[in-house]
Amino acid sequence: MPLINLPAFAPALAEDLAALKAERVDTPVIQPAAPFLDMAGEDLRRRIFLTESETGESLCLRPEFTIPVCLRHIETATGTPKRYAYLGEVFRQRREGGNEFYQAGIEDLGDPDMASADARAVADAVRVLARRLPDQRLAVTLGDQGVFEAVVAACGLPAGWQKRLIHAFGNQAHLARLLEALSDPEKAEVFNPELEKLAIRGLLEDEAGLAAHIDATMQATGYSTNASRSPAEIARRLKEKLELESIRLDARTHGLLTEFLRLDIPLAEAPAALFAFAERSGLDIAAALARFDARVAAIRNAGVDPAIVTYRAAFGRPLDYYTGLVFEVTVKGAAAVLAGGGRFDRLLTLLGAADRIPAVGFALWLDRIETAINEGRAGE
Repeated sequence: MPLINLPAFAPALAEDLAALKAERVDTPVIQPAAPFLDMAGEDLRRRIFLTESETGESLCLRPEFTIPVCLRHIETATGTPKRYAYLGEVFRQRREGGNEFYQAGIEDLGDPDMASADARAVADAVRVLARRLPDQRLAVTLGDQGVFEAVVAACGLPAGWQKRLIHAFGNQAHLARLLEALSDPEKAEVFNPELEKLAIRGLLEDEAGLAAHIDATMQATGYSTNASRSPAEIARRLKEKLELESIRLDARTHGLLTEFLRLDIPLAEAPAALFAFAERSGLDIAAALARFDARVAAIRNAGVDPAIVTYRAAFGRPLDYYTGLVFEVTVKGAAAVLAGGGRFDRLLTLLGAADRIPAVGFALWLDRIETAINEGRAGE
C-alpha cells in the first residue's frame, strides 16, 4: 500500500509517455542490491534501503528505475531498438526530506544514431514538462561526460588519476579538491595511517597477501562482502592509491583543466567555444567534439529552443553509469530538478548483456513537478 498519494496529473503523464512510443513496464519493488552497489555510485549507495533474503542475498527497495528496466530487458532477451516507459515509487533517502516518492521516465535502448537519441531524450523531457507547466519557462543544463573524459585523457595523466577525476565528474567540490591535490603537494590528502601500517608490514608490495589480510580482517569483524567490494578489489584500490600519491600535475595542465571546467555558456555557443579551446590547448579531442557538435545539431532539429539550454563543462549527475550526455531540467530560476537523465552506453554490458547496447534515458520527479504546478498557480 503506497505511503504517499500519486499526483493527480499522473494518468495524463502516463498517456504522454505512451504517446512517445514507449512500452510501459513495471519492475519489482524489491531488487537485488548488487547492481546498485556496484554501478550507481557512492551518492546513491549511501541512501538506499538494504535488507537480506532468506539465503543471505543482499536486497534493496527499488531506489531508481534505470537499472531494473535494463535488467528486465536483458532477462527477457528483447531485441533493440526498444523504448520503455515507467511510472512508480522509488525508495531512497532524499536531501530535501522523505524516503519514498514517484518517478516516471523513458529508457531508450539500442538506437545506433546516438546524437538523435540524445536529442530525443532532451526534447521528450522538455515537452512532457511543458505540457504540465505551460505558463512557466523551463531551463536545461547540459554536460558531457565523454568530452570531459577526452580532455583528461589528452592531458596524458596516468590511468589511475584519469579514473579518479572521471569518477568525481559531477561533484564539483570533490573534483576541485582532487585537482588541488594533484597540483600542490601541500594540499594532498594526508597519508592514511592504516596504509602506513600495511606498508611497514610489506603487504602493499604483495597484492595477493594484502587481499588475504583484508579478507581475514573482514571475516573476523563479521563485515559482509555482499554489500561491499571484494577483498581483491579493496587491495587493488589501496595499492593504486599509494602509487598515485607521488603524481603531480604541472601548472600548464592544471590551467587547461581549470579553463575547460569553467566553461558555462549557451548551448548554441558551445561547439565553437570547445573547438577554440582544443586549438589553444593543443589537446586532441576531435572525436569527442564531433559527437558533441552532432548532438547540438540534433537537439536543434528536435525542436528544442537552444535559448533554454546551457552547456556547463563541469556539470555531471551523481550516478557512476553515465558515459556521455548528462542533463537536468528545472523551471528557470528555480533549484528543484524536475527531470534528469543522460547516456549510459556501458551499463547493459556490465549488467550482463551479451552485446554492447547504446542507451539513453531520463527520469521525472512527480512530487517536484506537482510543487512547480502549485507554485505556478499561486503566482497567477
